Amino acid sequence: MTILPRLCGFLLLGLSLVASPQTALALSEADAAALVAAEDRTAEDRERDARRHPAELLVFSQVGAGMKVADLGAGNGYTSELLARAVGPEGTVYAQNSPYVIEKYVKESWPARLSRGAMKGVIRVDRERGDPLPAEATGLDLITMIYVYHDTLFTPVDRPAMNAKLLGALRPGGSLIVVDHHAKPGAGPEIAETLHRMDAALLRRELEAAGFEFAAEADFLRHPEDPKEKPFFEMETPTDGFVHRYVKPAPATD
Repeated sequence: MTILPRLCGFLLLGLSLVASPQTALALSEADAAALVAAEDRTAEDRERDARRHPAELLVFSQVGAGMKVADLGAGNGYTSELLARAVGPEGTVYAQNSPYVIEKYVKESWPARLSRGAMKGVIRVDRERGDPLPAEATGLDLITMIYVYHDTLFTPVDRPAMNAKLLGALRPGGSLIVVDHHAKPGAGPEIAETLHRMDAALLRRELEAAGFEFAAEADFLRHPEDPKEKPFFEMETPTDGFVHRYVKPAPATD
């Protein structure tokens, strides 16, 4: 099965997307598959691939060689490394973690990841979630937030301010990719602290309020059989995940 037919499509809902350099440079399905199959990727990363579907994510994100990218909430760098491979030696990846996450969860694994040859184009960013990017991270082609937006629902983050900063860091036409665990429809933000899930509709409302346009949704992480009653770390089977792409609108022209 090829990757693109598995995407839900652009779900334009009245929005029109203009072609951009980002789309022109995007990895092909074959290139994404080859990147994921690289022999120097770790055994641990390969094990995660079955749940994370990295080739599909790379194609959906429209990442490509030479791009400027930010991976927010990088964790131990699984996605950051994939992005670094995709943008190549001419590209840049800002990989952000909060000091708390580094100290509690990835104190050893994050520096070890950064020492790998594939991470040469990665800039380590230690900043809080609410203000995740340094001043020089501007004109970005792509920002990714993989299983991390729900954390901002129960930690002291001014989400409207954070989202405004993300919008400002992107170039016109640049994209924000958000992946997270589905909660039951209509669930409030309070469930994020216990279930580590969120309502996709809540995400869309917050990002559209910040000025983003919803562009597309993909289904490669959907598992509708998930009862959505447990956090991901208590489940033996994959969670039902959503994958959204939002874009920064291009300025109106006369």
